[in-house]
Amino acid sequence: MKNILYTFLIAGLTLVNISCGSSDGSSGSPSSSSNVSTATTESLSGNGVFILVGLSGNILRSTNKGSSFDNATSPTSKNLYGVSFANSVFVVAGDNGTIVKSTDNGSSFDSITTPTTNTLFGVGFGNNNFVAAGISGSIVKSTDSGASWDNATSPTANYLRGIVFGNNTFVAVGDSGNIVRSDNGSSFDNVTSPVTTHLIGVGFGNSTFVAVGDNGTIVRSTTDNGSSWDNATPPTTNNLYGVSFGNNAFVAVGDNGTIVRSTDNGSTWDNVTSPTSNFLIGAGFGYNTFVAAGTYGNILRSTDNGSSWDNATSPTPNQLRGVGF
Repeated sequence: MKNILYTFLIAGLTLVNISCGSSDGSSGSPSSSSNVSTATTESLSGNGVFILVGLSGNILRSTNKGSSFDNATSPTSKNLYGVSFANSVFVVAGDNGTIVKSTDNGSSFDSITTPTTNTLFGVGFGNNNFVAAGISGSIVKSTDSGASWDNATSPTANYLRGIVFGNNTFVAVGDSGNIVRSDNGSSFDNVTSPVTTHLIGVGFGNSTFVAVGDNGTIVRSTTDNGSSWDNATPPTTNNLYGVSFGNNAFVAVGDNGTIVRSTDNGSTWDNVTSPTSNFLIGAGFGYNTFVAAGTYGNILRSTDNGSSWDNATSPTPNQLRGVGF
């Protein structure tokens, strides 16, 4: 039964009431994770506003540090997966090349023309560039705060499910352990990966990149701008989908409400008590608060650096995928 429900989840269907587990991109087996997505999960500093995105074009907004959320006006019914904030703009990516943006702190969003019809799972920002990545290795880039987009050069045809920026470097991760990096967001190169399991989410903090994925996989790269990676020992074999950094702690989320935490730059990890058994898919940090979101519209919140978590008020039953601040 779990495998059946999991297949529905990763296919991006609107069967959001899955209480078995999933995450920031989703995937459980190489054959079933092809349509999974992920969210960029760094602290995005969105003027005190958290934005959550999910299936059926759902966009939620919080102005009280993630305690409660309201529906924002969305211009699309397409599934949305990744969100990033910079230059007073929220950019959201989703199915069939969908990109929407907001210039009013997430109160309203407009659709943007893109050069691809490929689904985009993650979006990140750095050096005045928004970069989004998705299926078939698709990567697109905007140099004008998300107003227009061009294709970037990708070295892979694998699905890329998460992307983040740190140390003047974009890093994207995806299927079969694929890791790619770029200094400019225009062209990417493959990096040697220590795993062949699918990587779904990627985060950055304290000069360390951390990527998470199937079967509790956690890999990290330190001090070399994502050029080399090593395995970290996870405390779980559950799939992990989203990872975020804040206040010297990495937090990753996944199957069955799984939450794991590291306070030594991703070197070692411990399980954290979770108030839900629903799949947790996206994670983000802002205003000294971690926020995680997943199936059934489940939203969790931690104000003690990821040590303990409580449920937040959610206005939707839709599956939520991406967290931005």
